[in-house]
Amino acid sequence: MTIATLLTYSLALFVAAIIPGPGITALVARAMGAGFTDSLAMAFGLILGDMVFLTAVVLGLSVVAQTFGALFMVIKYLGAAYLAYVAYKIWTAGLVKAEMAAGPKRSPIHSFLAGLFVTLGNPKAMLFYVALVPTLVSLDTLTVTDYLQLLAATFVVLVLVTVPYIALASRARELFRHPEQLRGLNRVAATFLMGTAGYIALRA
Repeated sequence: MTIATLLTYSLALFVAAIIPGPGITALVARAMGAGFTDSLAMAFGLILGDMVFLTAVVLGLSVVAQTFGALFMVIKYLGAAYLAYVAYKIWTAGLVKAEMAAGPKRSPIHSFLAGLFVTLGNPKAMLFYVALVPTLVSLDTLTVTDYLQLLAATFVVLVLVTVPYIALASRARELFRHPEQLRGLNRVAATFLMGTAGYIALRA
């Protein structure tokens, strides 16, 4: 695989990822409600989901994955339910001291799994890789090195997209130092997060 091919793949992925979708919306809402660190774990979950889809396409499992539509439905509803639960916890966090108002404390593993479920519950994300990868590389001649380069490019590009989003959302939270303001911000974040959960659950 040539450098030009890898750059083309990276650019296409960057353009697709930077457009806010359910994953980015959930990530920003989580950053507004809980701060940078918790949201970073969620971002890594989102990224792992993309890497799983890339791997499935490389291994030729896209047809198999599409056959198990029920599995995607279960994952989708699990992800939506968890986001709704997080939204509820953020909404009911109540008034606390400003220096402690970082939203409901969640295990990084929970945040990571939430991000993973959001991506894996979105078959359209796999369709992006199904459409893109075969047009750039021959899957029949793809080497392990090529695959590792694609994985590395996916990870780097998605980190470059997600980290600025959560950094800006976390910074916006820090500007609201008064407890009443933080409660209002919590409820805005919870509303967006609940809306994302509803969108994920209801979309085809």
